[in-house]
Order: sequence, then C-alpha cells, then structure tokens
Amino acid sequence: MPGRNGGATDCATDGTGCGAEAGDVPYTRRMPPPPTLSIVIPVLNEEDEISIILTAAIALLEERGGDWEIVVVDNASTDRTVERVAPFVDGQRVRLLENDSNRGKGFSIRRGMLEARGDLRLMCDADCVASLRSLPSMEHLAGVADVVVGSRLSAGARVTRRQPLRRRVVGVGFIALTRALMGKLPKDVYCGFKLWRAGCAQDVFEHARLDGWVFDAEALAMARRMGYRVVETGIEWNNRPDSRLSIRDSLVPVLGELWAARRNVRRSSTSYRIEDESPQSAY
Repeated sequence: MPGRNGGATDCATDGTGCGAEAGDVPYTRRMPPPPTLSIVIPVLNEEDEISIILTAAIALLEERGGDWEIVVVDNASTDRTVERVAPFVDGQRVRLLENDSNRGKGFSIRRGMLEARGDLRLMCDADCVASLRSLPSMEHLAGVADVVVGSRLSAGARVTRRQPLRRRVVGVGFIALTRALMGKLPKDVYCGFKLWRAGCAQDVFEHARLDGWVFDAEALAMARRMGYRVVETGIEWNNRPDSRLSIRDSLVPVLGELWAARRNVRRSSTSYRIEDESPQSAY
C-alpha cells in the first residue's frame, strides 16, 4: 500500500528495497491483471516523432494487457502532427485533444491528466520511445508509491545519448535552484517520464496552475506537500539531439514561474485536507 510520508525517495540508491531497476519486471511474468493505464503524450510540431511513439506505445500496451488508453494532447501544432495522429485515433483507446492555441506544455499535461481515465497515468514526452521499456518496473513501484519519477540520474539509469556537457552543467545548476526554492524534490525533476496514481494525479493537477515547463516542479512539490509518496528510479533514456528548449532564453521567465509555483504550492497545500486512508495498492 502506498505510503504518504511526503518524501522523495530514490528507490535505486536508498536501500529501502523498492525493488526494481529499469526494465527488469517484464509484463509477461506478471499476475494478477494490471490496473487500467492511461499514457498522456503532449505534442507540439512532432510530425517526425508522433507515429513512432504511438506505434511503440500501442505495442507495449497490447503486450501488457488489461484496459488502457493513449491521450495525445496537441498544443496547436503548425505542422502535420494532427494529420499523423489521425489514423491511430479511435475515440476509445487512442484519443486526441487539441488546444485552441499554444497554451504551454504544463497546460497540455494538466488537461491530459485530468481527462485521462486510467488508475495509473503516465506522462510521456513524444520522444520517450526508449523509456517505455522502463514502464513495467515503474508500475511495480506504483504499488508502494503515489508518483514514480523516471530519472536519468539515479542508479540503474541507462542513457544511450547524453546531452552536451555545457547543457548538463547548466541543467544541474538549474535543478539545484529549483530544489532550493521548492524544497526537497527528485534529482531529475524535469525528466519527461513520470507515472502517477489516479487519485494523486487528480488532486495535484486540479490545483496546479503553471502552463510552462516548470509545471513539473510545481506538481511534484504539491504532491509532496499534500502528503503523497514520491519515489525516483533510474530509467532508459535517449536524449534527442534537436532539443528545442533554450535554457539561456528561458532562464528569466522561468525564475518568475518558480516563484509563482512556490506560492501556489503553499497556498493550495495549506487548504488541502489529506484523508486518513492511503489509496489502495495498484496490485
């Protein structure tokens, strides 16, 4: 049964026996049937990637079995992304939500997570094909946690293409700043591969407000302040060489977002009353 100690635990390194490294819990060996699962994929001008991730995700989910859905949230793409998604959409297992304008990644994730129907809800960037192999072990950890954060920095992570050194140095500094302002958070807070239990996701994203990419810090800090258990585990990851995020151009507005996130987390979590009972285990 998931604990609600509000902490962020690194299952790969803290010795508590959370029990899984990336990819070591194959679906073919699991019983009983898995809980329902939603995969939420935010996209913006991903015409080259979206068919690849949808094909890979559907193959994994069919192997997994049980009830599942994929929710693609298009953030007003100007290329052929929506056209590439259309052949996959059936209105049931694969759904497409279209923002009327570019509202930001945080808005897209929040919309998808709140409209998802699964008992477990996976946030998955459009280039996370390699990371899908880590989903079975993350589901295993969801039996003892409310949020499982995929990490490129934890023990057990397998990163096949790393970011340039300069970008990694700047990124580590920004994560340190995020943790200084927002409190204890996972080491890889901005990794785009996180598994949420439905109750936790509903509580957090109903209160989250940030539309930009700092939404990760706001959501995880809010989950922790609300008393949900957050764990971090190493995953497989392949960094895309054409990353669109410019830390230099984003730094000033992001600092403002961090302060806004800090205020919202404190305000929302103060008014939130945690129920006495922990959520039931996913298994």
